[in-house]
Parts: sequence; structure tokens; C-alpha cells
Amino acid sequence: MDVYFTRVFNPVWTYPDGFSWIEMLQNEDAVGCHVALTPTWNETAFFADYVLPMGHASERHDVNSYATSSGKWVAFRQPVLREYARREGREVEFTHEVNPGEVWEEDEFWNELSWRIDDGTMGIREHFMSPYREGERITIDEYYQYMFERIPGLPEAAEAEGTDPLGYMRKHGAFLIEEATYNKHEDDGWPTPSGKQEIYSKSMVEFGYPEHSIPHYRVMSHVHPDNLQEEDEYCLLPNFRLPQHIHSRSANAKWLAEIAHRNPLWVHPNDAAKLGVGEGDLLKVETEIGWFIDKVWVTEGIKPGIIGCSHHIGRWRRKQDSGNRYMTNEVEIEDFGDGKMRMRTVEGVRPWESDDPDTNRVWWRDGGVHQNITHAVQPDPISGAHCWLQKVRITKPVEGEKYGDVEVDTNKSFEYYKKWNEMAKERETHPRGERRPLWMNRPLPPRKEHWFIRE
Repeated sequence: MDVYFTRVFNPVWTYPDGFSWIEMLQNEDAVGCHVALTPTWNETAFFADYVLPMGHASERHDVNSYATSSGKWVAFRQPVLREYARREGREVEFTHEVNPGEVWEEDEFWNELSWRIDDGTMGIREHFMSPYREGERITIDEYYQYMFERIPGLPEAAEAEGTDPLGYMRKHGAFLIEEATYNKHEDDGWPTPSGKQEIYSKSMVEFGYPEHSIPHYRVMSHVHPDNLQEEDEYCLLPNFRLPQHIHSRSANAKWLAEIAHRNPLWVHPNDAAKLGVGEGDLLKVETEIGWFIDKVWVTEGIKPGIIGCSHHIGRWRRKQDSGNRYMTNEVEIEDFGDGKMRMRTVEGVRPWESDDPDTNRVWWRDGGVHQNITHAVQPDPISGAHCWLQKVRITKPVEGEKYGDVEVDTNKSFEYYKKWNEMAKERETHPRGERRPLWMNRPLPPRKEHWFIRE
């Protein structure tokens, strides 16, 4: 791959087996140039050739709509300073001219980059042409004007106010298309083979999973109690969220970091007694590919037989890395060879001198433990989505193993990943050569011929 963009994306930290991501991003034969587009420093950006700041909500354009009611509506997000400059009569070509820190607006960035890549002979520019000025690059205003002109009812509403659709959305920020969208199936039907809302799915039978042809809760998963028979085997719940944080994007928010900055193991009192541990003691959590060591929090807020460890926390940086320090431990990464890797905390969170006096007031020292990097990659055989719950073995650390230690075998990780792939191949069938049911649409589906497996 010549060039790889990671956009508001932190796979080194968020995804399972982050050590394999580190290995790939450092291999120039695999990734020639890595560009990280990110609003904050993160672990993936440490391994990028270029780090480009990505605008937050008030620094970029966007359209959005949510299921907040039975109605259908669209909203328009605008860069605040660009719109302010326009209202003040200032001419602005690119939003980065007024954004703090000269941050590029994302739509403009991709339009401009795509245009400059093509000298007119590659066929790229034709997708970025202005619909109003022949042969010229589309502007950001034209992009959204073209979109809003095609929203049912919006041009008429704009005309009634003596403006165009873009002007209407700039002023109001939202437009109600339909007040209610009930009973659409009476006109359009359901997008199923029968045209009805199906309780029994023929597609599940055709694609090799007849036991799932009707909804049920009898899935014999890898963390089903029948598969956790040993005394030290548990289900690890690793992906529950805390209300203070947003994935891995809020680690530089100092007040949020002060509220939540560590991720202890949630252990039910019955399990704590069985394991012989109390509040603050250490436990070793062994996954299919490695292990990590964390502190215990005894709580009745979790079910017996389940061990919990929250998302968001366990952020890190090496000595040479830049970025936020409110939630990051300084770590050392060691490569023992043959795929075996270790991460060890050198120093926890510490105060530091900066232009912000609050950085010298940081009182917490615990930055938590990076658990995701020890998770095995487990692609669900039916959907392909990663199965986040992990089957783990819980023991006490041995001498020399410390809080925050992480070890992973990436070779074992790849073998385990192939095992899960085989689980899909063993069962799945492809009627009519379809990769997946044609009626299960996607927001951006490929062309129909690409839904089929070539012989």
C-alpha cells in the first residue's frame, strides 16, 4: 500500500491486537506512507509519517439526522468562524483560513487533495467537478447547495423565504422533511424476499445457518457458561463505556480526565472471595493471545462469573512521543522476537509545566491499563463483526509481574484469527454465488456484480 490514511481512527489502541498494527505501520514495505487525520494525539498517530489536525464539530461542515422522533429531518452543521466571517462580509475560500490553528475543513481537504492528485488524465477529477461551472473544481458551498436542492420540500421552503436551499440551511440549520414516517411498508413493502416483516428467515437457512432462522437467545458462543467450565475461567466484558469519555478522543479533556482516569477490574464479591483478593489487589487476566495485570474493584455492580474492564482508559505514550499527558502512562515496549511483545509502565500520570496552570495541578497518578492490545481478533462467522467479549483465565501475578504489565504473542494472535475465519468457511454456503443476501443492503453498497463470488 503506497499511502494509508487513518481518519479519526486509533486502531493501535482501540482494536484488538494493537501490536500487529504497530508492526504493520512500521513496515515501509506494507505501508509506504501513513497519514493520521486526527483531532487529538493518539497511539496510532505516533506511528504516522504525517499528522494532520482534524476539525471538531464547530470547525467543519456536516449533515446529520437521528431517530429522535417518527419524523424525517436533516440538519446542517457549519464551521462557526467561517459562517461568522461570511456574515461579516469577509470572503473565505477555504475554512482553514479562519479555523483556529489553520485546521483544514475535512470535505475541502478531500476535494482539494483529490483534485491535485490528478493532472487531468487519471479520471479522478471528474468526480469532483462543479455541477454549476463546467470543467472547474467544486467548492464547498456548491457541494452542499447541490445536496440541499434535492431534499424534498426544501427548495420550496427556501423560495418562500426569498432565499436558496443553502441559504435556508445556513439560517435555520435544520429542515423537517416529513412529520411522521409510519406505515411506509404499506406502500413500499419490506426489503425482504417475501416483502413482509419476517420472523422466519429463509436467507439464514440458504446461507448455512438454519438454527438461526428464527430469533432466539440460544447462541453457544465462546463465552457461553458451558464453555467456561474451569474454576479460573471467566467472561471479560471489555467494551462498556463511561459517561465521561468518547472512545479514545477525549483523553486531552482535562476535567473529564480528572473524573475518570483508571480502569480497574470489576469483580463481584463472590468471585473476589473465590479468588482470594480484595479492593486494590492485583489480578492477571490471560486472554487467548496474552495477558495484562490490573487492580481489583470489588462491586455488586457486575454479575458473578463476569469480569469487567471499561473502555477509554489505559492510554500510553513512549518517552519520545508527544501528545496529551492527562491520561497517558509513559511506557516501554520490548520486542522479545518471534512475535512476543511486552509493554511495561515506566511512569504514571504526572503534573507538568505549561502555559495552562492546570497542568501543574494534576493530582492523579494512575493512568490505567491497556487491555485491548491483549484481545484476540474474533470475527463473527455470520456478520464478520468483531466479537468483543473475551474468554479469559484469571490468576494472581507471579513474582516480577507488575501493575500495568502487558504481554502478547502476535503469532499466536494470527493463528487464532485464522481459526475464527475457518469457523465461517466451514458453515457458510453461497446460494446463487452471492457473498451475502442481496436484500440486506448497505448505506454505500458496491455494484451488484461485486456481490457475487467469482468461480
